[in-house]
Amino acid sequence: MANLRLVNLGKRFEDVQAIKGLNLEIEDSELMVMLGPTGAGKTTTLRSVAGLEHPEEGEIFIDEVKVNELPPAERDVAFVFQNYSLYPRYRVFENMASPLRARGMPNDEIQRIVKQTAVVLHIDHLLDRRPINLSGGEMQRVAIGRALVRKPKIFLMDEPLSNLDAKLREEMRTELKRLQKDIKATFFYVTPDQAEALSMADRIAVLCHGEIQQVDIPSEIYNHPRNMFIADFVGSPGMNFVDCLYEKKNMLNIGPNLFTLAIPESQRDKITEEATNSELVFGIRPEDISLSKEKRANYIEARMDVMESMGSINIVSLKLGGYVLKAKTDPDFEVRPGDALWADFDKEKIHIFDKTTQRAIV
Repeated sequence: MANLRLVNLGKRFEDVQAIKGLNLEIEDSELMVMLGPTGAGKTTTLRSVAGLEHPEEGEIFIDEVKVNELPPAERDVAFVFQNYSLYPRYRVFENMASPLRARGMPNDEIQRIVKQTAVVLHIDHLLDRRPINLSGGEMQRVAIGRALVRKPKIFLMDEPLSNLDAKLREEMRTELKRLQKDIKATFFYVTPDQAEALSMADRIAVLCHGEIQQVDIPSEIYNHPRNMFIADFVGSPGMNFVDCLYEKKNMLNIGPNLFTLAIPESQRDKITEEATNSELVFGIRPEDISLSKEKRANYIEARMDVMESMGSINIVSLKLGGYVLKAKTDPDFEVRPGDALWADFDKEKIHIFDKTTQRAIV
């Protein structure tokens, strides 16, 4: 396998700057997930690595060899597309064998490699079927198998699970992660699905408007987002935001004038003089809000707006002043719209952002 390095990559489509000064390094045998909304530039980045797009700026290195001028066939990468792209008139065996036949490999070697790969993917019983007789999950496995038989340096995966139903997506996430670890392959995987990214990735690169916002392990992306975009985009539901001001004695005036909250001692040294004179935003994740139906000391009164039952949890929308905050509760926590509730915030889990730059301060 191989490592991949993108240096100051830039690609424009007429008036649209799809990717801007993109820098990213993917280690050998790493599963890197590029996460971002539709139109962020994820697929353009992937296609640039494959040689299907030609960036106007920057450099692409595979195993420290610059490949900008190499045609796709000479880059030794495998592309797994969102729409599977199987040959409908070929059996599964021939679909998987097609890249090996293109290389002129002997037939007995093709037989061995395809059957061995099919066993790894649990599709060895499907080799005589045609794509029309396969389920979505089976077609996706065949598409992955066609890439695997080539033993490329890098696997490029463009939202490969997006056409599957929710249950099958969950199963395939587990299968892909297991497969990647078993074969010790380098995966560059792009998706708009934050659950996919958090559950599968060794590291996540968050992309927005063609620019990387943060690259880190999943827990750091979730627990220490670098800006408000990441805090909102990663998480279901995303982080709650309320305007606030810094007050003396390390207090936050939330709202302002809804309530005050002490900044934890562990975070106080991060509040610089510049931040104390700026408009700030208080952030808290839904699972870090505790709710009570009874009035409690130091809890903040709010009103229940909407409750969504998700099976294992409820998501409660609270009206607090002019804001609506979401909190997660146990499934047996039952309230009605308009009921009074009292909320407490885990002070060790609060986030503070600069309202102008949207960058994280705490």
